[in-house]
Parts: sequence; C-alpha cells; structure tokens
Amino acid sequence: MVERFFCRLRTCLALVLLAAMAAFSAPSGTARAGDAATLNVLGFSSDGAIFAFEEYGVQDGSGFPYANRYYIDTATDTFMPGSPIRKRIDDETASVAEARAQAKAVGETTISDALLAANRGVTAGFNPITELSADPFRMVVNPRPVNPPVDAPLEVRLIELPFLATGSCEGIADQIAGFRLTQIDAEPGGTTRLLTEDDSVPASRGCPLGYAIGGIQTFFPDKADPVFAVLIAIRSFGFEGPDFRWMAVTAPTTP
Repeated sequence: MVERFFCRLRTCLALVLLAAMAAFSAPSGTARAGDAATLNVLGFSSDGAIFAFEEYGVQDGSGFPYANRYYIDTATDTFMPGSPIRKRIDDETASVAEARAQAKAVGETTISDALLAANRGVTAGFNPITELSADPFRMVVNPRPVNPPVDAPLEVRLIELPFLATGSCEGIADQIAGFRLTQIDAEPGGTTRLLTEDDSVPASRGCPLGYAIGGIQTFFPDKADPVFAVLIAIRSFGFEGPDFRWMAVTAPTTP
C-alpha cells in the first residue's frame, strides 16, 4: 500500500505546548481550522500502468505553501521511482502556485502532465471532505458513464482499525487509526477482494484520527485491462484542528 500525504513530525511536548498557546492566544469566538489539502487527479499513462495525483495547500500553523505529487504503479500499488514528490516553501509570502510549479517540474521527469491529462479516466464517484450526507466507508459506482451499464458495479468498503499510539503520537491520543479496504462483488456467488490492510500505521501518516473514501477514478485503456484508484482522505492531528491529506490505493478492476 502506498502512503500519499506529507506529515510534519514534532515531539509530543511541542505539540501540546503549541496547541495550548494557540488556544490561549486566540480571541474568544475566533474559528480555528486545520489544513485541508486540495486534491487534483492528474490522470493515467496511456496503458494504465501509472496513476498520478497531486495535493496542495497552506500548512496550518506555519502558513507555508506546499504541493505534493504521487506517481503510482497501478499493478503493484507502489510508488514509481522518485515518488512521492513533496515541495514546501518556507516563506509565508510565497504562493501555492509556486510550490505546485516546483513539484510539477520534478514530476514531469516521470511522465508529462499532458500525457496524464489525455488519459485522465473517469471520476466515477467523488465525496469531498465537506460532504456530510455520503457514507464515508462505502462507495458503489458504475465504472464508466455508459447507460444502461455495460460493466458490473464497482463497490469498495473501508473499515477503520485501531492501533496503539506510539512514537510522536504518544500523548496526543491513546489510539490512532489504520484501515482495511476491500472490493465487494455483490452479484450472487461473488467474492470479496482484499485491496489493502494495515498491520501497523506508517509513521509517514503522522497521527491519523480516521479515514473516508473520497473518490474512485477508473480508466479503460484501449489495449490493456481496466484499472482504478480509490482516493482516501486521511484525517490527522494538526496544529489548529484536524489536517486532511490524501492517499490512493490502485488495482486492476478485476483480479
């Protein structure tokens, strides 16, 4: 499984002190919120072997702009060489556009944005982190916009898994969250396919509080088998409130 977001490591004492200072110094009634990264699907290679997306925003606490890019081998659900690409400009006067341009310049040494855009695939389902009515743990889609459908429904389900908080997460919470992701075949006699399951929570996720299925991107290459990417929003501990980052799990549409 591939981890898809940038995490700032800090000691537990520093986290507690900084959070306390922010709460003490903020005027009464002032709203504080964590940093929610903006997601942008870049697309696939023409044969579906690579899936790429970016996330970007401004860090809570520091005010520094950042941009991260992820290039994934869809067959193995692992990073391509040189990925992930993480750019942060430690200057509050710098723009997010500058950080994105830096990440793009590096990412295009793997595959050009133009090629990815030409094979963007289909956003078969999408729930932003602001969506309150959708089920964050289940998504069922028609894999492509053909009606009546010519494909079986694509269904994925996510289950959060509790883990003991360790390392830099100790003192923040007793537990942090991992997850299991499965693909469900709801047809009679269908089977459930395990896409990924945490046996521990990687340090690169920071201190995750929970997850939600954010979207499914599908792609049907002309001369290769169809593939899909499940985009997962990660809610983690931040300076001014929960931070949101993104990751993706990729797989062939059929085993």
